Amino acid sequence: ESTFWLVSLNHFYFNVKGDDAIPTGIINPVKLNGFIGRTGLYKKFDNGLGIQILFAPRYMTDFEGGGGKCFQAGGVLLIEKIFSEKLTMSFGAQYNQELFGPFLVPIINVDWQISQKWKFTGMLPVYSKLSYKVNENLDAGLAHFGLTTSYYLGNSDYAGDYIERNCIDLTLYARQRIAGNIFFEFRGGMALGRSYGQYAADQKVSFGLPLYYIGDERTVKNTNFNGGPILDLRLVYNIKLPD
Repeated sequence: ESTFWLVSLNHFYFNVKGDDAIPTGIINPVKLNGFIGRTGLYKKFDNGLGIQILFAPRYMTDFEGGGGKCFQAGGVLLIEKIFSEKLTMSFGAQYNQELFGPFLVPIINVDWQISQKWKFTGMLPVYSKLSYKVNENLDAGLAHFGLTTSYYLGNSDYAGDYIERNCIDLTLYARQRIAGNIFFEFRGGMALGRSYGQYAADQKVSFGLPLYYIGDERTVKNTNFNGGPILDLRLVYNIKLPD
């Protein structure tokens, strides 16, 4: 009841087409696949504390070659504190060996039942959700998602280059129960600060933090995409875990 072995896998797919006049050597269209796994120990202690130690590998690719070069090692360490029946927080960091260099994200994880209707959850600054319980089957509210990722390019026109993707998605959402633990979720809003920067393999930074890179003297090969509207449709299955 106090020890869990956690396993999760997320898949991200991005397909963005640029202008037809983009020269050879610059990826167009951008077609990227990211597989982000997490597995490890979650341990609860009797004093209201807990710990998560997770191995978090990634496979980030354009599916045109690269093999092991697409693999990235990473991990998550979080210390949990139960402040009350309504508020649990965790503090720690997420590390990943990106293609541009080591990247560390300080993390604050929040699970806060503000009132009977309102709830705030999130792993800041990566994602968060402010939800309002309309009824037993419908939740609605605000959500944000922003995760820096990098992808190895295996296409022969630019083999060895990588894409660094940055974006902050701000959306309104609604989640409707279909049956049992199966939900349909709609999100609509804006993608802000969107970029798919293409760099040569030897273009690195010394160390990366959110919004700040140390030793960044890279030269990007392409230009940023503009922000714009986004639409996200999801089919969700919730697995109930023991208390």
